[in-house]
Amino acid sequence: MAKTLWIDAFMAGDGAVLLTFGHEIEPRVNRLVHQVGAAVRAAAIPGVWGIVPAYTTLLVEYDPLAMRGDQLLSRLEGLPVDDISQNPKSFVLPVLYGGEAGPDLTVVADALGLTPEEVIRQHTASPYLIYCLGFSPGFPLCGILPSSLRLARRSSPRTVVPAGSVAIAGSQTGVYPTETPGGWHLLGKTPARLFDLQRNPPIFYQPGDFLWFRAVDAEEFSRLTKLVMAGHSVVEEVPYAAH
Repeated sequence: MAKTLWIDAFMAGDGAVLLTFGHEIEPRVNRLVHQVGAAVRAAAIPGVWGIVPAYTTLLVEYDPLAMRGDQLLSRLEGLPVDDISQNPKSFVLPVLYGGEAGPDLTVVADALGLTPEEVIRQHTASPYLIYCLGFSPGFPLCGILPSSLRLARRSSPRTVVPAGSVAIAGSQTGVYPTETPGGWHLLGKTPARLFDLQRNPPIFYQPGDFLWFRAVDAEEFSRLTKLVMAGHSVVEEVPYAAH
């Protein structure tokens, strides 16, 4: 039962309940968040209109004219979460590291006491779990970075970060799906389109899936960019294995 899965439940204003599943960012806790979120979605509870999963919490938004918060909590505690299964996928993204594609690579390497090549090697060494999506449509918040690659956000955010930029901040890594401001360190760029309104669905991954970065050279990046412009996908889906 879901009641045994979260450790705290709080009223978040007069129209939402915040469920907390843990205080540390870790795959087990995040998996519970998404299991309960999937169960709430499947239950289609009248009055519930929003489900917002994060690293360790789940926000369930509801119409206070349709029910009270305690009534919603009672419904949530009775959901058959064990019946909800997850089938994660793994995707490989080609990335051109350094240069104009990754203007912070050298700065990051110097700050961490590594060579740029070692930063690339470590960043591409293993897949990353997508914990949640935000702060822009389709932005995959992934982790956890090895301790040797952890660096605080930039002291001065950029007003423009190009779409496809692969970046790190703190213990997280991710990709900017669209051109937005941003304060993460830019290591490289992928030619893949992560968010595309002409595609169904616009985002090909979801929380619980994995992203794996593959380093490519400038020649291959150019070739893959032309394929994307012609409407082809350059993202490789690989068999899922417990990581």
